[in-house]
Amino acid sequence: MNALLELGCAVRERRQDMGMTQATLARLSGLSRATVNQLENATAKELGISRAQRVMGALGLSVVITGARASARSATPALLKAARAASVSYREVMDAQTLAASLSGGAVPARFMPHVRSLLEEASVALLAEVVEDLHARRGTPRADVWRRMRQLAQEFKVSREVWS
Repeated sequence: MNALLELGCAVRERRQDMGMTQATLARLSGLSRATVNQLENATAKELGISRAQRVMGALGLSVVITGARASARSATPALLKAARAASVSYREVMDAQTLAASLSGGAVPARFMPHVRSLLEEASVALLAEVVEDLHARRGTPRADVWRRMRQLAQEFKVSREVWS
């Protein structure tokens, strides 16, 4: 598969899993909807690395270089990283299992509602995407279901971040 086609497929799949329209992605990345459409359909004549990075950044995607010098991925599970990040400002620390249950459709324990709100408001989209992949790999939870749950929680907790609108 050529690189542009692979990138376009990844962008479309992540955007749809997140429940985002092309227009919203265009607004978040500072590009036109037509450019996003051309990227997804691999018809963009010249995209450029900076524009590709803006689109990928808005979706929490990144390019991985493979070969002898490529660095290994973090051994720390994304759910653990996210639970730690969500707990930074709070006395009580939320564990990865509680976060996983909350994002998989279970009730968020009242004492951890501020933690989850902070995560949805402040965590990078890349970390949130890693959490989605972690839940999919560990529990078999469909990616789109996790993104939908995050959107639902963001609305419930009145998170103002544009990615959830």
